[in-house]
Amino acid sequence: MFKVAVLPGDGIGPEVVNEGMKVLKALSENYSVQFDFQEMQINAERFLNTGKLLTVEDVEALRKFDTIYLGAIGDDRVQPGVLEKGILLNLRFTFDQYINHRPAPLWKPFGRLKRDVDFNIDVFRENTEDYYIGAGGRVNDGHGKLDLRVKRNLYDMRVTLQADADAKDDFAFEIGMMSRKNIERFADFVISYAKLVNENSLIVVDKANVCSNIYGLWREVWTEKCKQANIQLGFMFVDAMSMALVKNPDKFRIVATPNMFGDILTDLLAEVTGGLGLAPGGNINPKGISMFEPVHGSAPKYKGMDRINPIATILAAKLMLDNLGRRDLGTVVNNAVRATLDQGIYTQDLGGTYKTHQVGDAVVAAIRKMK
Repeated sequence: MFKVAVLPGDGIGPEVVNEGMKVLKALSENYSVQFDFQEMQINAERFLNTGKLLTVEDVEALRKFDTIYLGAIGDDRVQPGVLEKGILLNLRFTFDQYINHRPAPLWKPFGRLKRDVDFNIDVFRENTEDYYIGAGGRVNDGHGKLDLRVKRNLYDMRVTLQADADAKDDFAFEIGMMSRKNIERFADFVISYAKLVNENSLIVVDKANVCSNIYGLWREVWTEKCKQANIQLGFMFVDAMSMALVKNPDKFRIVATPNMFGDILTDLLAEVTGGLGLAPGGNINPKGISMFEPVHGSAPKYKGMDRINPIATILAAKLMLDNLGRRDLGTVVNNAVRATLDQGIYTQDLGGTYKTHQVGDAVVAAIRKMK
């Protein structure tokens, strides 16, 4: 029995999560697996009504679950960054989900490339450091002091920034930081995954030619780890990688990136593979509670229209099953999605005419047919 905390979230989140849960329930009816679902309203609506984002009580409740299944976070009525930092990033940091896994296989015939080339890329994005640590601020008139704090499971660091400029102006700072221990454990996970899928090489992305301190440490650790594991290692700058993923995606299999670049490159790859409607993501703590979600946002303007593609959320359930040790059932879900698309059942973002719930029903039917 797997205990699953369900966070439908905002906008179209509840609609796509509903389809994902239909798929999981179909598995429990046809295979040897059971789920205990509990829905929690940690979202924009609650914030607007109560001012609460992610509370201590929420965290304690979530600790009782095996995994978290998330719809989407974001609402036009809330200033950008409030929900994303206060809920989404806070969940990742609180549960030490230091790995973000975004698979990017080509979903024929929906790929956006002009040439016909097959590929299957797994991107692993470091998920708790880099330039997304939430440490920054502003000083006015060229002078000020920022007392910053970065609290993680591995450490609790305080940083003081004293600014004194020779000109009166407003200055804004965003601090990027990485730690050796975190890079090491991230590299260990990526290397172990590469071996799991019988790959003996990987590509590591950064911008070490400009941000030489933070990515200098990054490269140093990766070089050590890959040498110890006898894994072939290649480095690419993020600008060159963004071009290569469009020009030659078939040249890559396992890719590791820092936090910010991974966020950008995986959205690019999602479009190359077929669109955000087919792109799932996993926020993983191998020894703790992980969280799985579609890569797309909450799309509030489409709320209640029954037109959003639920495949990304269904594939997020596939990633969740893999992470829970049921890769066999993850394969069932993946094959059911493929069978559904092959029948021409898909939503309008892919050129189809089917509704959200109809696509979910078709995936469920495919699962039952495979049994």
